[in-house]
Amino acid sequence: MTGVRERVRRRWYTSTLWRWWNERWVRRMALKGMIWRTGNFAGTTWLGRPVWQNPLDAWALQEAIVHDGVDLVIECGTNRGGSAYYMASVFDLIGRGRVITIDVESLADFQHDRIEFLKGSSVDPELIAAVRARVDELAPSRTMVLLDSDHAGPHVLRELELYSEFVPIGGYVVVQDGCIDELAIMRDDRPGPLWALRQFIANDPNFEIDEARSGRYLLSHSPSGWLRRRS
Repeated sequence: MTGVRERVRRRWYTSTLWRWWNERWVRRMALKGMIWRTGNFAGTTWLGRPVWQNPLDAWALQEAIVHDGVDLVIECGTNRGGSAYYMASVFDLIGRGRVITIDVESLADFQHDRIEFLKGSSVDPELIAAVRARVDELAPSRTMVLLDSDHAGPHVLRELELYSEFVPIGGYVVVQDGCIDELAIMRDDRPGPLWALRQFIANDPNFEIDEARSGRYLLSHSPSGWLRRRS
């Protein structure tokens, strides 16, 4: 009987119905609870600095940086610089890499040898030209793009169109906070990043959603947020 029960359990946990239930209800309900409990991670810190990141998403970022050999991250949305500092710390540990981080405001109160702070709109042509010139100078072997600035759908779509050029084949654009388009408590901010990435994928055959990475830790703020360049 034990063997039969185990086969039944295995079949259930790999079934389409279970995946739908897990994704549609379990993940969203648990994520909503985490958001309420933590104030949407407003008090989360890394080495004493405010990060404002879902720790599961942050963990997935460091895994990708190390596993994929990433040596440059272009981040749209600096805020107080916590995420950039976190990624720079990872680069310190592995002995390589830089972060270029962009925001319309200068809120970070620190400097780091691996971080370059750029002030301006992430979609401004002059700023894009500056990023392009810096990428040419650095000549990274593997670039990752992280979109975490203005989460309005049209803005994120424009970022995707502009920053996808920096991603090599096999590399990633990570679109954060697509949960805006899923959770009722965030409906006032729709359409958001999830809407944008779906529009982008529909129009650009060079990119695809990496569902394995997007759903690796289930309670991500960024459903379907890992976009992989395939060609």
